[in-house]
Amino acid sequence: MSGAKDPVSGAGGPEPGAKDLASGAGGLPSGPGAGCLAPVVPADPAVPPPDPSRPVPSPPSSARTGSAGPLSDARPPHPGRPAHDGEFFGRQREIKALRGDIERAGLNTLSGRKEPRARVLLIAGRPGSGRTALAEELTRQLRDGYPDGVVRTRLTEPGGEPVPTERTAREILDAFGLATPPGAGEDELSEMVRETLSARRVLLLLDDAVDAEQVDPLVPDNPGCLVVAVAQGPLTGIPDVRPCTLGGMDAKSAIELLGTFTGAVRITVDPQAAESLAEECGGQPAALVLAGGWLAARPTASVADVTKQLRALPHDWDRPVGDRPLARAFHLVYETLPSPAARILRLLALAPAGLADAHTASALAGCSVSAARTTLDDFAVRGLLRAVDAEQYEVPGCLVPLLRRVMEEHDRPAEVQLARARMLERSVRLLSSCRAVTEPDGSPARKKLAALPRALRFPNAAAAAGWLGARQPALLASARLAVADGELDTLARRLVAALVRALAAHRGTEAAAPELYGLHQLVLDIAERRELHREQAAALLNIGDLDARTGRTQDALARYRAALDAGRAANDLYATGRAMESVGGAYQDLRDWQRAADWYGRALAQRLSRGERADEARLYGRLGTVFTYAGLYGEALRNWRAAVAGYRRLRDLPGQARALSEAARVQEYAGRPQESLRTCQEAVEWARLAGDERLQAALQLRLADTLDRLGDPTAARLHRATADRLLETEGKHLRNP
Repeated sequence: MSGAKDPVSGAGGPEPGAKDLASGAGGLPSGPGAGCLAPVVPADPAVPPPDPSRPVPSPPSSARTGSAGPLSDARPPHPGRPAHDGEFFGRQREIKALRGDIERAGLNTLSGRKEPRARVLLIAGRPGSGRTALAEELTRQLRDGYPDGVVRTRLTEPGGEPVPTERTAREILDAFGLATPPGAGEDELSEMVRETLSARRVLLLLDDAVDAEQVDPLVPDNPGCLVVAVAQGPLTGIPDVRPCTLGGMDAKSAIELLGTFTGAVRITVDPQAAESLAEECGGQPAALVLAGGWLAARPTASVADVTKQLRALPHDWDRPVGDRPLARAFHLVYETLPSPAARILRLLALAPAGLADAHTASALAGCSVSAARTTLDDFAVRGLLRAVDAEQYEVPGCLVPLLRRVMEEHDRPAEVQLARARMLERSVRLLSSCRAVTEPDGSPARKKLAALPRALRFPNAAAAAGWLGARQPALLASARLAVADGELDTLARRLVAALVRALAAHRGTEAAAPELYGLHQLVLDIAERRELHREQAAALLNIGDLDARTGRTQDALARYRAALDAGRAANDLYATGRAMESVGGAYQDLRDWQRAADWYGRALAQRLSRGERADEARLYGRLGTVFTYAGLYGEALRNWRAAVAGYRRLRDLPGQARALSEAARVQEYAGRPQESLRTCQEAVEWARLAGDERLQAALQLRLADTLDRLGDPTAARLHRATADRLLETEGKHLRNP
């Protein structure tokens, strides 16, 4: 199967399942080692971004959550709440029961005391029954009672896989602007959620829960909060929860919902047909929305027409792929779509996280972006998609099984895999363009970006950051799905690498560390599966660096040792040297000076054998530091002098000055103040020659401290005054560059 051309650029895409020859995603400079293992990634061309003439939304506060704080009235439409008017129909009895359940006195069934946790309200029903719409309406009515805001998150992927609790916890914490430790586990993050919510009055909406094990860790130990959970059945295991089970809408509300699509006239002229249609749809909101969308697209059709068409459908669509009314309503709409639109629709089953924009649809179907955008807009009118923002749509979860069914029936596996490959390739190019816009003018990346048509470029870095923020949930989901697929590993690695670069460019490595941790883990999964030892070593080093930053030193040590084994298997001397140095850094953090010195010595021996002078000088300094902590001042001084010599050979004047300064410190610790004074004076002179005023000022202050200890306060004051002048001068330079 040959690679298809990208509909935007015309560039040929990679062959799905082709032999994986490209190198994997690399890493970011960080951690105890001296810089991270260099990324080894195939060249990725600059790329077509969204049409800049359409508005770019601001990044959401968290990936699948609503923002913390007062809930906005601008809510995505759900079945039962048409996009064009935002009204909610029916379910008044259910809302009354749910509101009454909030105040109901509950007892802990084991202790007989009032439960000291947030009340959990459960709305149960099949997908398409309007359960999420009811939860949203209840939330809208109750939000004023929860001044610290409403937070929403979905607990099930569109494909039906449960969302890991640690990811949900991160989203909730992110909604409050709270940083989470990269690599933290479920227990730690769940505890952070409970602690965060313990002092707040928050309404937490947990949509599409699979079971009680997903919900229970997120329930706040705070009666002032409220949890609204949406699930298909009961949440057995959470005490004192009475489900509000949804059936069909009452006839009056169902007809009102239909009227928002058809207008009042078509309902009024044949009210009996409207009742029959509501009955044929089983009062199910999702089926009613689809039937209403069919009528909205046909202004001359009567309500009776759609009822007849539904009744005439083949019986094979009664199979339990979903509720019978929903399956038949979907079949009615799908069969009347033009062939190109029908193909786009069924391929949207591949949309990561159920989110799609014009570029996603264009890449999946191999059509133009403008045609895809028009088609998505039409799908939203027909009730097949929900608008998320100005550019992005969500595939309703209740339709995903139906879309997958028609995709399996109409598209060969090879065609589906090719569509996935096109989508991944487009994402790689978009991310490359997103990163390129942050590069300096005149850089190779900016030149490549400038060669693209204007419609394919981000107008500025702010627009690119907005796009990245809005698309981040879909991009992360796309990376996870690509790695899990296992057939497109080359593209998956390129996508992860491009996403790492874009996040680092726009958010910085510290702010994006939780996402980067997961992405490096994905690279590791591919590398282990394909036995790519060099990429395995790079991923392990990157993950180890993030573990080390967050204080999980033992975890970091295990990662570094595994990276050393992988580097040796790959015969990669740089990776093994970097791993040995990082192992030494981990032992240094654990205050095991002997092992730290041993591993630094191994790394140094390798660097000496390869003549890598800059690394040699740095490692001599790290050995000097460890021996200083161990109280072995003779060894420490010998290594710092070797570091000074190394920096001198490199003509690195600031490095030479710093190494002399540390040597002076060791001499002082060893009880040799006069030698320390002379060494520090030499360091000041090299800092002056280097033009580093900040370093020179720091060394002047160290000189002053040494002179105080030697009983010369007058000279000490002079050096402190010199340091003050240097710092003042530097401050002026910073204020007036």
